[in-house]
Amino acid sequence: MNDLRRPSWHCPRPKYAALAVASLAFAACGRSQQAMPEQESATAPAAAQTAPATQDHAARIEAAISNTNRLAADREQDAWRNPAQVLGLLELQPGMQVIDYLAGGGYYSELMSYVIGPEGQVVAYNNAPYLKYAEDMPAQRYGNDRLPNVRQLTAAPQELALDPASLDAALFVQSYHDLHWHSQDGSWPATDPAQALARLVPALKSGAVVVVVDHVAGEGLDPAVTVDTLHRIDPAVIRRDFEAAGLMFDGESDAFRNPQDDHTKPVFDPSIRHHTDQVIYRFRKP
Repeated sequence: MNDLRRPSWHCPRPKYAALAVASLAFAACGRSQQAMPEQESATAPAAAQTAPATQDHAARIEAAISNTNRLAADREQDAWRNPAQVLGLLELQPGMQVIDYLAGGGYYSELMSYVIGPEGQVVAYNNAPYLKYAEDMPAQRYGNDRLPNVRQLTAAPQELALDPASLDAALFVQSYHDLHWHSQDGSWPATDPAQALARLVPALKSGAVVVVVDHVAGEGLDPAVTVDTLHRIDPAVIRRDFEAAGLMFDGESDAFRNPQDDHTKPVFDPSIRHHTDQVIYRFRKP
C-alpha cells in the first residue's frame, strides 16, 4: 500500500471480477484514512472509519456487466471503458439513490441501475446539448420502461433541482471538463462549474461518494483553453473545484493512466481515442 498522503493504487486491467476486487481494495483503503494533499491542511476533517468492502459488491458489479439485457453497443465498449474499475470505486449498494452526471447515452446509468436494484434509483442527468449529442440512445435505453429504476432529468447545470440529502453517490465520466467549456462555435452554453457543484453537493448525503474520471491536460494549463481545444483538464483543477465545493479528497486510482499520451492531442484524435491518459479521483461528503 502506498503512502495515503499521495495515494496511487496500481490497478491492472484483468477480467471484470478481478477488476472489481481491485477497486474494492481501493475503496477500503481510501475510507480507512483521509487521503491528503502534499501540503497537509491542519483543518482538514478526518475520514470516516468504515468496514472493508465485501465480495458481494464485486459479484453485483460482475452480474451487472454480464447482464444479457444490456445493449450490444454497450458490450462493445466494455473493453476500453473498464466499468468494473469505475463502479467498484462508487461503493454502490442495493437501494441507493445515485446520479450519473451528464450521462449522455446512459452507458453507466444502465449498469448502475442493475447494481442498485429495483429499490434504488439512478438519476440520468443531462443538459440539453448532452441529450442532443446522445441522439437516439436514451430512447433505446429507457423506452418502453426498459429500466424502471432510472429517472431521466434534463436541465442546465446551474438550474439542476435535486432534493436535499437524497443521493448516496455521484459519477462524472469524461464529463466534468465540459463545465469549464467556453465553446467558440456556440454549441455549448456558458456553464459555471462552481454553480453546478453548488447545486449538486447539498443533494449528497453525509458520507456520499463522488467519482470523477476525466482526460488529463498538462499541468497548470488554463481549462478554458484545454477544454475547448483538447477536451482535457488539469487534474489539479478538478481537485481544487471539488474541495472548494465542500467535498473531501478520498484518493485516486491510476488504472486509466497512460504515460504514452503526451496530453497534446484532442481526445477524439484516432491515434489516442479511448486510450487517453485519464485521472480517477474520489471525493466524499463529510
